[in-house]
Amino acid sequence: MNQIVPPVLTYSSGILLFITSFIAGGLNAVAGGGSFITFPTLIFTGVSPIVANATNTTAMWVASFASVGAYRQDFAVKRQVLVALSITSLVGGILGSITLLYISPDIFKKLIPYLLLLATGIFIFGESLKQWLQSFTKTADPQPPKLLYLVIAQLVIAIYGGFFGAGAGILMLAALTFFGFEGMNNINALKAFLGTCLNGISVISFIFAGLITWPQTILMSVGGALGGYVIAYFSRKIPPQVIHRFVSIVAVSMTTYFFING
Repeated sequence: MNQIVPPVLTYSSGILLFITSFIAGGLNAVAGGGSFITFPTLIFTGVSPIVANATNTTAMWVASFASVGAYRQDFAVKRQVLVALSITSLVGGILGSITLLYISPDIFKKLIPYLLLLATGIFIFGESLKQWLQSFTKTADPQPPKLLYLVIAQLVIAIYGGFFGAGAGILMLAALTFFGFEGMNNINALKAFLGTCLNGISVISFIFAGLITWPQTILMSVGGALGGYVIAYFSRKIPPQVIHRFVSIVAVSMTTYFFING
């Protein structure tokens, strides 16, 4: 299992992490993609890649609780489906996080550019993928064996989310749409809840493994929560295309940087 030496949180690093987590919290609340900012920032401030991934997941998970609360009135999912997908998310999150715990730091460092490339592609083309998948089905209440296929898809997504995380929410949106869920609020509510499940169980694994740098996590959690509230409030005046384009530029830039300097 990977062991860590906690990096020192300097004054300048703290300011940078707070600002970037503030922005990331807002982006996650309105469009997603906040990890494209916070994960690289942790690495730039001296946190090793695996610890940066665990710390980022923990901080953004804490900040995401507001989203779950905001969508609590929009759940329109049968208990059978919700229980099946929740258990699947927990299992997948455990498998993904355990894989991260035991992977070689050198191998994970080499994987970073490709993981970011995958997440960037998911973010940029996620809406097109969702619309394309939506054209295949309009059935609103998944039943076996369709539910079985949805569980398998969610398991794969949850394993990826437990291992790295960036782009998992967009993959869940696409999968839920493909398998017939309707109503954006309903889909976002289920996505937010399942994301909380898989990230929450991953965080537990990271805590027991000692992979989380708590000063950075606490600082980023506060910044992310504040950003989620403030930026989401003012984002009503910003066209969604502008936000999506901004995140896409950041994602492509970060991916290119890690390919060149990885």
